[in-house]
Amino acid sequence: MIINNIFQFLVPKDKKFFPLFEIASANLVVLAETLHEAVNAPKAEREDHFKKIEELEATIEELSHKTHLELSRNFITPFDREDIHSLIKAIDDVADNMQGAASRMRLYQVEKITKSIRKLTEINLESCQLINEGIKQLKDIKNIKLIKETCKKINKLESKADVVFDKAVADIFENETDAKNIIKYKEVLSALETASDKCKIVSNVMEQISVKHS
Repeated sequence: MIINNIFQFLVPKDKKFFPLFEIASANLVVLAETLHEAVNAPKAEREDHFKKIEELEATIEELSHKTHLELSRNFITPFDREDIHSLIKAIDDVADNMQGAASRMRLYQVEKITKSIRKLTEINLESCQLINEGIKQLKDIKNIKLIKETCKKINKLESKADVVFDKAVADIFENETDAKNIIKYKEVLSALETASDKCKIVSNVMEQISVKHS
């Protein structure tokens, strides 16, 4: 109990880690928004979106690097060091996989964007928005119920993404005759589905932190 009280005292005072988490999660939302916009835009307009996604992913990667530098410099942290590492890494992994999906669409010159691709980007956008909310909620560690509800919503979205992915892959193998297109679409869908998995990992880390310090 004493340790938890000390933790709760330190969290609002933190001026290093939470700002990095908040900036990273805010950028993650913009990245997810940009990807969703890209798959709903005409092919001629996608390139600008893809470039923006690359820049946002690089920004989040740099924030991850800064977080690890702060870990090496600071003895006192707002919560366990391994949880800080896990949280920023998971956020970076979400960004990396969404950028990976965009990169594959760009490299493979995917012209027709399927409903499944649009749906997965929509699910990932909603999950990233919830991640952004969850990061803010971690500042008020007393409100564990709210954090748990946010994490529960992210987990439900991940399950929804699994269903969309499985159906999309089944449809590709059933209806697509061009082997190249099968590879293209499966690669893009896999990256988007993996991004959803990584969102669930972020959720698990946030919930773990809240339980430890509630």
